[in-house]
Amino acid sequence: MPGPDRRLAAIVAIDVAGYSRLMGEDEEGTLARLKSHRAVTDPIVTKHGGRIVGEAGDGLLLEFPSVVEAVSFAVEVQSVMADRNAVIRDDNKMLYRIGINLGDVLVDGDNIFGDGVNIAARLEALAVPGSICVAGTVRDNVHAKLDVNFTDLGKQQVKNIAEPVQVYGLQIKSNRPAEMTSTAKAKSPLIRKTLAAAFVLAVIGIIGGIFVWQKPWQPKFTPALALPDRPSIAVLPFSNMSDDSNQEYFADGMTEDLITDLSKIPGLFVIARNSVFTYKGKPVKVQQVAEELGVRYVLEGSVRRVGEQVRINAQLIDATTGHHLWADRYDGSLADVFLLQDQVTAKIVEELSSELGHALSSGVAAKRKVPQQAATATSDAGKAITMESNEPGGYLKLAGQLTFLGEPAAAVPLIQRAMRLDPKNVERYAFALALAQLGMGQLQAAVETLARAVEKDPKNVHLWFLITATYGLLGDQTPANAALKQLKSIKTELGIPENFFSIRQLSEWGLRRPEDIDRLARGLKAAGLTE
Repeated sequence: MPGPDRRLAAIVAIDVAGYSRLMGEDEEGTLARLKSHRAVTDPIVTKHGGRIVGEAGDGLLLEFPSVVEAVSFAVEVQSVMADRNAVIRDDNKMLYRIGINLGDVLVDGDNIFGDGVNIAARLEALAVPGSICVAGTVRDNVHAKLDVNFTDLGKQQVKNIAEPVQVYGLQIKSNRPAEMTSTAKAKSPLIRKTLAAAFVLAVIGIIGGIFVWQKPWQPKFTPALALPDRPSIAVLPFSNMSDDSNQEYFADGMTEDLITDLSKIPGLFVIARNSVFTYKGKPVKVQQVAEELGVRYVLEGSVRRVGEQVRINAQLIDATTGHHLWADRYDGSLADVFLLQDQVTAKIVEELSSELGHALSSGVAAKRKVPQQAATATSDAGKAITMESNEPGGYLKLAGQLTFLGEPAAAVPLIQRAMRLDPKNVERYAFALALAQLGMGQLQAAVETLARAVEKDPKNVHLWFLITATYGLLGDQTPANAALKQLKSIKTELGIPENFFSIRQLSEWGLRRPEDIDRLARGLKAAGLTE
């Protein structure tokens, strides 16, 4: 069976800036607007001889027969979108980001692959909302053929591409789309409106091209979680660039070591391993990651190992601006790998030194002292947090001990800190949080905590055991009976002994106060669970 063909292709990558935010605010309305825009822009693809080779949500990957057609398409789409957005409320506008590359691709059926495609996607991520970024090869091929000009944005180190890419911002020279050369065409009122919008877009693009690389301009950044009051960072899983797929463990180990090293730096908030590894192997955008995890900075990179030689590429990005604070490459032998990691860590500290100094001098670290509101049983966990202030497990352990000792109010902020450090896995901490809420008499809050958790982890028998007791305490007989039925069903399915989750088992869970044991026992009995 023949393998895939290779060819030179003009590739265009498009997405909608801030699409996750728009969907979060209004899923149905956002989808309807996207479909409306696509009904207008998809025919422009055909008009310029292009084809859609991939789509995912708001993103499109297109191939064109020539780079001239690809650029003409991009300019026309941005002009049309500027015109359509002019009559839409600011918070509902959809601004396209477009990246264009001319490069070698692998063709397999209707699909295309390779660095040529990856570079187009990276260029799209660099584009200011409402603008176009192109590779140097695109600029070299069209600057004398189309009525457009370019702003030199320098060489950029982009993810999973070994060598820096020369990037240009594209603007329109005149107040007409790139393919409009006849003055007669400009007499149409609709086209005049489009050209006027294109001129405005060009001005915006020029301003954006000047400012985005100098940092005063900041795109809208709407994190799902409030930014911590100290520098915050997520380390994305490093990509394995080796030919040997068995070297994945090496790339993962690099990521984990960097997270550990950064976690030891006072004044720095570092997202836990479990949350960042949910992005492993997925084509995600840096700003999306930062918004979902609630951090300002994102570190990403790649590792290539050949024999005993190692190459590390790393870049630190400020998600509030999209600006690359630095990008560098580190080469050495396998014996020097820890030294290379130290160099990456030191560079991050250097870049964030002013913020780190402010965080320390303002006493932020002092505000995070572990409560001493507890018995000596908490001392080991307290010491662990002091040494590893970004490790969620330490907070969870101490919180559990506080709850068992009758200090649930002191446990709650510790559990919340663990959840904030590991925001992609909050259901893992729901049992501890609900147990503390029960200890404070907050029955409804406990039910809500557990209900959210079982949606994500429906086979977790511990969660069902606790939610059964909570519904029983609330006197909600129907949901209590349903929860008990689900508990028994899961126990049978998983082969858990019948007496493992029982009232008499409560005393073996670690609860030390008779009133806490009695509370859960009353709830379980009310739900219908017998000894």
